[in-house]
Amino acid sequence: MDELKGDCANCFGLCCVALPFARSADFAATKDAGTPCRNLLADHRCGIHSKLRQSGYSGCTVYDCFGAGQRVSQTVFGGTDWRVAQRQKMFDVFPVVRQLHELLFYLAEAQRLDPHDDLQASYDEVDRLASADPDTILALDVAEIRAKVNVLLARTSERLRSSAKSYRGADLIGARLRNKKLVDADLRGAYLIGADLTGADLSGADVIGADLRGADVSGADLSTCLFLTQPQINSARGNARTKLPAALTRPAHWSQPAKRR
Repeated sequence: MDELKGDCANCFGLCCVALPFARSADFAATKDAGTPCRNLLADHRCGIHSKLRQSGYSGCTVYDCFGAGQRVSQTVFGGTDWRVAQRQKMFDVFPVVRQLHELLFYLAEAQRLDPHDDLQASYDEVDRLASADPDTILALDVAEIRAKVNVLLARTSERLRSSAKSYRGADLIGARLRNKKLVDADLRGAYLIGADLTGADLSGADVIGADLRGADVSGADLSTCLFLTQPQINSARGNARTKLPAALTRPAHWSQPAKRR
């Protein structure tokens, strides 16, 4: 699924220009939509990429375009730089394609876990729309597309999970779930902000849309979670004992376990 991973070398820094952010714990400064980030270099690369967290830009480390950046830059706008192309249209198209690419990620994951012709057909259709001309993309009803895809994803989830245990959309902010057995649980859209999931077993749990910001997943088993994304992992706190899916990368900022003497 390399085409669903951000490739900054083939993007024009769209996330650093098109999107706004406000000064907060996640961003050291305020930036308006359509205004280049002050850390963006002339070659569209980030000047502080290796030290974003230390520089007060942790929000950037939990963002993922799922490959939408290079799709918009190289396919939809044919490799034309936003500085000379239809600037505003390009900025408007980018977040739409980003949503489509997120759906493609979920569909690809569902197809890998439980192959079905309907999943492949849906993937092909969303993929086609993501490469359409700018006006077609801007006219899309993304909510409708998402609803149709969600039916397929939910069906896949139900087929794969043996448990009826549901925490869908539950408010679990700061919840004490240390060593909790959440095998095959439905955690779709659950608010797990700051939750203690130390040592928890989430094998087979559906975590699509679950908010893991600041959640402690040290020693937790997330290796077979359904629909777990890199941004979710990047927003959580973990360590070397946290079990992750092979396709995801252990965040560099995660703490390491204490050395034995």
